[in-house]
Amino acid sequence: MSKRTLFQFFHWYSAGDGSLWKELGEKASYLAGIGITDAWLPPAYKGASGPDSVGYDTYDLFDLGEFEQKGSRATKYGDRAALEAGCKALLEHGIRPIHDVVMNHKMGADEKESVIVRRVDPLDRTNIEEESISALAHTRFTFPGRDGKYSRFVWDKQCFSGVDLIEKPHETGVFRLVNEYGEGQWNDEVDDELGNFDYLMGADVEFRNRAVYEELKYWGRWFSEQVPVAGFRLDAAKHIPAWFFKDWVGHMRDTIGADLFVVAEYWHPDITTLSNYLERVDKQLLLFDVALHHRFHDASKAGADFDMRTIFDGSLVSSIPDHAVTLVDNHDTQPLQSLEATVEPWFKPLAYALILLREQGTPCVFYPDLYGAAYSDVTEDGREQMVEMPVIGCLARLLEARQRFANGSQIDKLDSPHVIGFLRRGTETEPGCVVVMSNGDAGEISMDLGPNLSKSVFVDFLGHLSGEVTTDDQGLAIFPTNAGSVSVWVQKDFV
Repeated sequence: MSKRTLFQFFHWYSAGDGSLWKELGEKASYLAGIGITDAWLPPAYKGASGPDSVGYDTYDLFDLGEFEQKGSRATKYGDRAALEAGCKALLEHGIRPIHDVVMNHKMGADEKESVIVRRVDPLDRTNIEEESISALAHTRFTFPGRDGKYSRFVWDKQCFSGVDLIEKPHETGVFRLVNEYGEGQWNDEVDDELGNFDYLMGADVEFRNRAVYEELKYWGRWFSEQVPVAGFRLDAAKHIPAWFFKDWVGHMRDTIGADLFVVAEYWHPDITTLSNYLERVDKQLLLFDVALHHRFHDASKAGADFDMRTIFDGSLVSSIPDHAVTLVDNHDTQPLQSLEATVEPWFKPLAYALILLREQGTPCVFYPDLYGAAYSDVTEDGREQMVEMPVIGCLARLLEARQRFANGSQIDKLDSPHVIGFLRRGTETEPGCVVVMSNGDAGEISMDLGPNLSKSVFVDFLGHLSGEVTTDDQGLAIFPTNAGSVSVWVQKDFV
């Protein structure tokens, strides 16, 4: 069975010409051939900014590019028919579709409503003014373009806990809606950043409203009947009460399938915080390894000044590996985005070797690292900036190595500040590999492969080094690597 390997099939600046869903079919065969087993797709439904929406400004969960709403019928990625065809093509090539879901907030309301709100200190969300004021807020969603097809649910001020814009008086900030839910307080079981991180943006969904709770469960069931669903990526988990996802994921597993793959974006580096969250959701899902991503970023910036012995310090994969999705970059960390902490291209081969070829964690590969990306955006100071993200030349080979050679038990050699590596011993029927990398000068590691591999000839599967390494009578050998590089040594007979 292929080792689970996710591919994030988009980035923030993916083409806005409606071609992405078509691209699923065009690239499915190649991706399957290099070992991709799951494709993480962007939000498939209509966002508030219509054809320009990346998908995180949720407007209508039931519009999969089917209705004339927000200035277009199709989404940025294509229309509903193309989505269905693309997901079908993935499945035909053995790739499971993993869908991005944004439930925390809604944007682009169809109507304003009279509301009662209390001002909130944006730097301490637990500090809510006692005085209430009357205002207008964008909180009523009727979806006139869909006209009740699939769901007649109307979202109104009772469905939300907060907003960031009011009118009459016109103010921006954070405002707690006064309604029958929560007695004027935010949800609990959310992250404690800024005191309470329930509120993020737009019209913040009130999960304590039972009608909302049931509508979101209904949507999950409905969605799985429209397109193939093998799993979900849950956006903004730190802003959504853990009890809701505990219930929602359990319900999806009961109704869609017990083997549903679910990973939540709880963007926090602290292992205690993530461990507590996993307990609250009954460990029904996986989390992205934020700390490991930041270690990669720091290592790529520091070069030879970074101590590679510490590369896994504080990481989720080193503490709770069965619940860790490891990544190098994603759409939020890429240049010019909100969580920008890009891993420098020179270090990405090392980082990918560390997530693809080890036993621990479920790795996720980012679209621009396999296919490249070029785009521009306006910086905070108003300048137009061009960005080019290069193809990581050995990434396809590393993906192939994961499926062919990342087998058997693992022995780590993480005791040098600059040259580290590990051995995958292989099994009776599957070959292993020796991985060696350096963030400084060229180096080498001595490995004991055991007498079963005595007099065995090894070559660098990545082609970074052209020579051969032969083990001695006892299975010992010294495996080299180039400066600032990685080599994956495999038995010559298997290449």
